Amino acid sequence: MVESGGFVNDDSGSGLQDINLDAESRADVLAAIAKALDRYALPQKAATAQADIRQRRAAGGYGDIVSGYQFAETLTNQLQTLTTDRSVRVYFSPTPLPELSADTPPTPEELAYQQQQSQRRNFDINRVERLAGSVGDIQLYGFEPPEFAGDALAAAMTCVAHTQGLIIDLRHNRGGSPGMVALLCSYLLPPYPAVHLSDVSWPAEERIQQSWTVPHVGGPRYLDRPVYLLTSPETATAAEEFAYSLKQLKRATLIGETTAGKANPGTGQRLHDHFWMFLPTGQVLNPVTGDNWEGRGVLPDFKVPAELALKVAHYMGLTDLSKQPQPPGLQPELTAALETVKKQLDQMQQDLISQLGGLR
Repeated sequence: MVESGGFVNDDSGSGLQDINLDAESRADVLAAIAKALDRYALPQKAATAQADIRQRRAAGGYGDIVSGYQFAETLTNQLQTLTTDRSVRVYFSPTPLPELSADTPPTPEELAYQQQQSQRRNFDINRVERLAGSVGDIQLYGFEPPEFAGDALAAAMTCVAHTQGLIIDLRHNRGGSPGMVALLCSYLLPPYPAVHLSDVSWPAEERIQQSWTVPHVGGPRYLDRPVYLLTSPETATAAEEFAYSLKQLKRATLIGETTAGKANPGTGQRLHDHFWMFLPTGQVLNPVTGDNWEGRGVLPDFKVPAELALKVAHYMGLTDLSKQPQPPGLQPELTAALETVKKQLDQMQQDLISQLGGLR
């Protein structure tokens, strides 16, 4: 490591730039964390973490840490241990951070840029298709705001409107807009009466924010037909809310692996010129369970490896459909699809077993 103008250049080849952290900077960061924790979603855990920080400051703790990256990593590990919350995280930036409040609304230019970027990703609606046997398939990589993605979602739901079962693939979905969660739930539930999906408690603001289905959607509703949701450890935040809500409402069957376990929403908090933290400031509560999936994840109804989940859901959908009266002309396609998908699933299982065996 070679010092250069208050910064440290990493000669290891990683390309990371660090800083020489002094006692004053460490004290400032700790004081800022203690203050930020006043807005934490779980006040009792916040008090525990604040007491620990005060004790460490009084004892001259962290005095041997001069690396910004190491300081951020140490604080993250300790805060996650104290709060049992994996979402709490401290970050280091070698370049100075702008003076922005978490409550500062985006400018019109920033909103326009966000919408442009969302549009380039097709609003995270990655795939829409009709699978063999009249099963629809929508793959969502995120929940973009409905003001951006509402028309694209209406088009996707129109595309699958005449299928007999629907798969919604959330395996690579890390979340996004709660408004989009409510809108997509609205497509899968009747327009009346409105369905209460969730509450978010904001303790620092003494405010409860409710989420309900809406009576009007831009495309055809998908009712009275089975819905299958695919999940994985990557499925997080808003995607977990969508899965958890529909599971409690018994409107969908979950297939795959347990989700990430990140329930509570939050914001970035600037701590110092070179440090910021993500802090959950709200707590999601489901009206059916009075609880959420924080730290535990959403458990699937049928646990299978994530890489097999789509094929399993397709086969399950075809099997469920085969037990019901079919529209004219669908039975031959359904029978052929069942046979084909069963063979494909068997082969995928054998390949997976072989791969696992090769890793031993």
